[in-house]
Amino acid sequence: MTMNWMIYGANGYTGELIAREAVQRGLNPVLAGRSRDKLEPLARELNLESRSFGLNDPADIAKGLDGINLVLHCAGPFSATSAPMIEGCLKARAHYLDITGEIAVFEHAQRQHARAESAGVVLCPGVGFDVIPTDCVAAALKAALPDATHLALGFDSRSGFSPGTAKTSVEGLAQGCKIRRDGSIITVPLAHAVRKIDFGDGDGDGDGDGEKLAMTIPWGDVSTAYYSTGIPNIEVFIPGSPGMIRNARRANHLRWLLGLDFVQKQLKKRIEKSVKGPDAATREQLPTFVWGEVRNARGETRTARIRTANGYSLTITGALAVVDHLMRHRPAGGSYTPSKLVGADLVTRLPGSGALQID
Repeated sequence: MTMNWMIYGANGYTGELIAREAVQRGLNPVLAGRSRDKLEPLARELNLESRSFGLNDPADIAKGLDGINLVLHCAGPFSATSAPMIEGCLKARAHYLDITGEIAVFEHAQRQHARAESAGVVLCPGVGFDVIPTDCVAAALKAALPDATHLALGFDSRSGFSPGTAKTSVEGLAQGCKIRRDGSIITVPLAHAVRKIDFGDGDGDGDGDGEKLAMTIPWGDVSTAYYSTGIPNIEVFIPGSPGMIRNARRANHLRWLLGLDFVQKQLKKRIEKSVKGPDAATREQLPTFVWGEVRNARGETRTARIRTANGYSLTITGALAVVDHLMRHRPAGGSYTPSKLVGADLVTRLPGSGALQID
């Protein structure tokens, strides 16, 4: 199937990495974004078409998406940019993908399911590290224990931050932690739950040698894993030192301050000046370890682990794998998670991934 597709936000850290890899594969995406000055030099270098348009005016979006069948949206913060781009894609009848990990974006996309179904448009946010690996682990664990009532997911990654990810994290601090309880997403304090987890980056024999202290975070799977599995109780964990956990809990008392508009703007300005994404050599040296656990009402459990590439490297290959899937197949319109759209084995087919082990 011939498809004209676009990378919006191609001049950002991750968008540029995806654009360069796409060209290496012989693909010809249209590069788009809000800043013509930043975008055009990259487009000239890669010999690709470019389009510059913002997301504030629906007419500008409609013009920018003219003739486009699929958008891979890489311009954050997605809390501000995803809704207008989704709206534009629905009107243009263009498939929508993005690389967000923001719970609110996933929930918004799910609320557009009926409209997307009617338009024959696929909406699938989260086609990067957020949330392909954890979503695939969740789906595999559901298959292993179909009557599971509780799902815990986690990952041990030292990928560092891109500017966009850092800005999203700043927003998240002000919103507190999120978990799913009895089917509903609720707000709880930062580091609400703490436990020891063997993510699989120790000796891997399950005897506890590889265990690390870990705390809950407001990760996208609190939303997406529910739609992938139907499991009503979901938490997501990352490793945290005792000091990190103490600081997260102290931050609960400052959430009101972190949520002030001028504070957010100042923090994001500092990020723009000081935060740079990891280079290729750094990414190659930093694999990620993903873990999951399900439990049913009888107390039976199953545990899954998989080693994957660095989060940013996986985002590149994962996003392009989903683009390729939509070029080769014609799924029904609607709102999807990655495992629902492509299959729970998607993560195992990406470069740098090992086998998914379930105990």
